[in-house]
Amino acid sequence: MLMLKKPPALASRPATELIGLAGFALLAFGFLTISESDPFPGYNALFPCIGTALLIYAGQNHADRPVPVATRVLQFAPMVWVGLISYSLYLVHWPINSFVHYLSLKAISVPTIVAMTVASFALATFSWKYVEQPFRQKRAFTAPLPIFAFSATAIALLCIGGLAGMLGNGFPQRFPDFSTQRIVVGDWRNGVCFNEGGNRIENWNLAACTRTHGFATNVLLWGDSFAAHYVSGLEANADKIQANVIQYTYAGCPPNLTYFSYARPACTRFNERALSIIREANIQAVILSGRWTDYQARGFDGLQTTIDRLRDMGVKVYVIGQSPEFIADVQKIAFFAKHEGAVSTSWPMAMDPDINKEVQPYAKGATFIDPLAYLCDATGCSYADAASKQFLYFDYGHFSSAGATLAISKYWPSFAAGGEVAKAREPAPTVTGELAKPAL
Repeated sequence: MLMLKKPPALASRPATELIGLAGFALLAFGFLTISESDPFPGYNALFPCIGTALLIYAGQNHADRPVPVATRVLQFAPMVWVGLISYSLYLVHWPINSFVHYLSLKAISVPTIVAMTVASFALATFSWKYVEQPFRQKRAFTAPLPIFAFSATAIALLCIGGLAGMLGNGFPQRFPDFSTQRIVVGDWRNGVCFNEGGNRIENWNLAACTRTHGFATNVLLWGDSFAAHYVSGLEANADKIQANVIQYTYAGCPPNLTYFSYARPACTRFNERALSIIREANIQAVILSGRWTDYQARGFDGLQTTIDRLRDMGVKVYVIGQSPEFIADVQKIAFFAKHEGAVSTSWPMAMDPDINKEVQPYAKGATFIDPLAYLCDATGCSYADAASKQFLYFDYGHFSSAGATLAISKYWPSFAAGGEVAKAREPAPTVTGELAKPAL
């Protein structure tokens, strides 16, 4: 019961002012430092929670002293207005965001973001005034029975709508000319060579995961699903690669020895095991590949640490940068592009186009390869082969067999006798200027 009692206001004005400023500081610290890569909620949820509690505590009325600075800031009319509509704003902003992305299928430009923000505030104000406030004030809704009846009806209608959509398979008759084709993906050897998170790391098997055979050089392909998506193009390019490529891949686990994920706790052990495999399988070169956009918020220092460890082991290192990602499944993009009258099979990327310029400085001592330099131009990236109409991706960004074959033929390194891998124990040149484009 003591915890529910209102704490007494501080007698000291300086202490009250400091508590208010401390509240703002904790809110600002949480806002500026918590990123999407941090586990949340966790200990870092204390920053906004304690900061808010301190602001409320500092804002208590005290008859003998002026209002604290922190409270006066919060009393500014624009901030009060945002506070009033905040719940409605929380409810309406996401549908607007979702529909805009759904209808455009492209990265959203700054003018569109501004328009979405204005629309969100306008709709939130309308909702607060004509929906939220009437519900708060209408006496009919103060009794339990009308509230529960209304809520139960609304929930039932939503469930019926969802069930109808599920049973109707999304109502495909809305787009009578839309059809999907079977896209050949190839065998990633899931559960053994591609760990999907629920598999034992010990399931990995060297013999099963050696994807090309008969060459003098052993190469380890190490990374997440954006490394695994190359394996279906290896066989067609085996004579160009001239190496026994060994697949070592784990979903959502980048080739980074310092990486830890609460969602993939075994990732750390998986990556450490790569060092043992390199020694035991006589690996002469390692190709590191990943979905670097996922790890952008954390930074790429761990990549450099990993490269340094590999260099100390005497292996040649290649880093393949981010390959194209689209905002939706490529078959959906193709359908809407056709209806817009587009004749090209190119579409804008849905990611930072400079991502590889961010990764490359952390690949010192390795040969860095930028897929975007080979697969994209100023207008976008091809999602299908213009001649054969084969899709190069089977979803928003993972290569199909056709895409993997094309990608490897364009920019994968060759390990022919006398090539660069023979110089692995020599100091590697620092990559500067343009990103490297190794010739096959």
